[in-house]
Amino acid sequence: MSKRYEKEMTAADLAAVKDEDIDTSDIPELDDAFWSKARLVEPDLTQPVTLRVKKSVLDVYKAQGRATRHA
Repeated sequence: MSKRYEKEMTAADLAAVKDEDIDTSDIPELDDAFWSKARLVEPDLTQPVTLRVKKSVLDVYKAQGRATRHA
């Protein structure tokens, strides 16, 4: 069995891999036909909003812990 997937790579491990060591044999070539159909898709922008909620609802979100985005 190949040692290729024995452990998960960290960002540092990935940065250390040389270009010539990367197997690209299963990646299709991007020819002119691909680029002629390509189109730019821009992500949706976020919109800031002000929202009024009951204190009890806010308390539920805050109770989920400091590690959440709601705290």
